[in-house]
Amino acid sequence: MDIHILHNKPEILEFLMTSPELQVYSIGDLDDFFWPKTIWYALKEGDEIKAIVLLYVGMSTPTLLAIYDKDFESAHQLLSKARSILPSKFYAHLSPNLIDVFGKQNIIESYGPHYKMALKRAPSLIADDNIRRLSIIDIPVINEFYSAAYPNNWFDKRMLETQKYFGCFVESKLVGIAGIHVYSEEYNVAALGNIATLPEFRGRQIGYKLTSHLCLELKKSVNYIGLNVKADNIAAISCYRKVGFEIVGSYDECYIRND
Repeated sequence: MDIHILHNKPEILEFLMTSPELQVYSIGDLDDFFWPKTIWYALKEGDEIKAIVLLYVGMSTPTLLAIYDKDFESAHQLLSKARSILPSKFYAHLSPNLIDVFGKQNIIESYGPHYKMALKRAPSLIADDNIRRLSIIDIPVINEFYSAAYPNNWFDKRMLETQKYFGCFVESKLVGIAGIHVYSEEYNVAALGNIATLPEFRGRQIGYKLTSHLCLELKKSVNYIGLNVKADNIAAISCYRKVGFEIVGSYDECYIRND
């Protein structure tokens, strides 16, 4: 089997759609908004794709997505063959056991096991006058909010242009946000992200209300909604289950030195 760099979106999509809930992030990256920052590696047997991994280069440090739920051997073989052309350092989301390709000694930092969750049932309708849509003009208060509520998160202000960010305000103070990392009407997917509540306002179901409100909005335009969550974040997992999400896969997140 040979390694290829793919440039044909329909070919990539056909493979990814065999597990759409697991591949929400990668499918969303086919959108023109993300596509120029992607490199797609595939293992092929003749014309048949056996495995795909995605290298996203839209940040200062690239991120490798290697997520599978079927053919472990092909995914392992693809990463082994691609290793010599991958960057010297990168973040990685690796399905179980794929980290062995690089060796545990080359993990600069491990962020632990994570779950992939998918929306499986319709969220409840939330009526709350404190919730409103966020926009570019809210960036100063959004940055202030994240510095207090979620200081290490990755927030791409361009995503506000999708109008799929919502905030909860209490007496004009922004106390909670639910947003997205990926959104594509063309490819029918969205991935939630940057969901947080100020510490002093936690326990009031603000995250649940915001996430439900956001998912109802997203369901108007996409069919597949997913998210990533750290496996030990029990409170967040409980909140997402209440909204209607279920665990559909797992992966390890880490920062790798590729010697």
